[in-house]
Amino acid sequence: MKKIELYTPMSEKNIRRLNVGDYVFLNGTIITARDLAHRRMMKYMAEKRSIPFSLEGMALYHCGPLVKAHGDEWAVLAAGPTTSMRMESFEDGIIENLGVRLIIGKGGMGEKTREAMRRYGAAYAAFTGGAAVLAAKCIKRIIDVKWLDLGLPEAVWIFEVKHFGPLIIGIDSHGRSIYEEVRAETLRRLSGIIKDVISE
Repeated sequence: MKKIELYTPMSEKNIRRLNVGDYVFLNGTIITARDLAHRRMMKYMAEKRSIPFSLEGMALYHCGPLVKAHGDEWAVLAAGPTTSMRMESFEDGIIENLGVRLIIGKGGMGEKTREAMRRYGAAYAAFTGGAAVLAAKCIKRIIDVKWLDLGLPEAVWIFEVKHFGPLIIGIDSHGRSIYEEVRAETLRRLSGIIKDVISE
C-alpha cells in the first residue's frame, strides 16, 4: 500500500502503477457526473455530437455537489460521493470512448466497468461517504459548469482541486477489485460458519 500524489491529466502509465489498497491524493481537475449526465454523454456519442468538456486523462467524480449561488458565482458547500453502481450500465462506454482515467465514488462498481478498466487503463477510487464537507474544502475553485438544465446535482461541474482525498484504490487496472475480494472472503467464512453450525 502506497501514498501517491496524482496530477491531471493522467496517463495510462500513471494509472497502471496503482494497485488495490493504494491511497491517492488528487490535484488538478475533477469533473462530476451522475446518472443523467452519463445518459446524455452516451446519447451524444451515439449521435456523434461533440461533448462540451473533455474527460481525456481526467478524473470523473460520481457526485451531486451542494452548491450555492453568490451573485454570478457559485460556492461549493458539500461534495460527497454518490453510489457508483448507479452508473454501471454506462461506465464501460465512457472509459472506452472518452479516455477517463480515474473514477471516484463510493461502493464500487461491477464486472463490466472492471473489465473496461483493465482493458483501457483506468482505476476506481473510493472517497469516504459522509465526508462531503471535507471534499468541498479540497475544491479550490469552480472552473465551469455544463448542462445546468439537468438540475444542480445532475449538472456537470468542473472543479480545480488540491490534495483531494484520501482516495482508496478499490479497483485497479490489473483486474483486482477489493469489493469482489471482500465478497469472496465473506462467502468463504459464512460457508465455514454454516458448516460448523450444521455439524453441531
